[in-house]
Amino acid sequence: MITAVTDDAALIVTAGGLLTAAVALARTRRASMAVALLLDFLAAAALLRLAVSPPSWPAIGAAAVVIVIRQLASRALAAARAVRHR
Repeated sequence: MITAVTDDAALIVTAGGLLTAAVALARTRRASMAVALLLDFLAAAALLRLAVSPPSWPAIGAAAVVIVIRQLASRALAAARAVRHR
């Protein structure tokens, strides 16, 4: 029962991330902000799934990959922003 609820919550968080990123992109025209928001929501969804499901290496790996991608994207976007403002 709790696994189904958490899976549904993770799906809602993912959909919310897509919607939030789309709105942020439409309102600000800043793709970097939209990507950062989306990756934050995807990381949250991955951690929700990881918290309830029995620990497995694929689940841990999936959560880690999302977090690593988020970190790399943040650094790349910050570096691009710094270059643009020089």
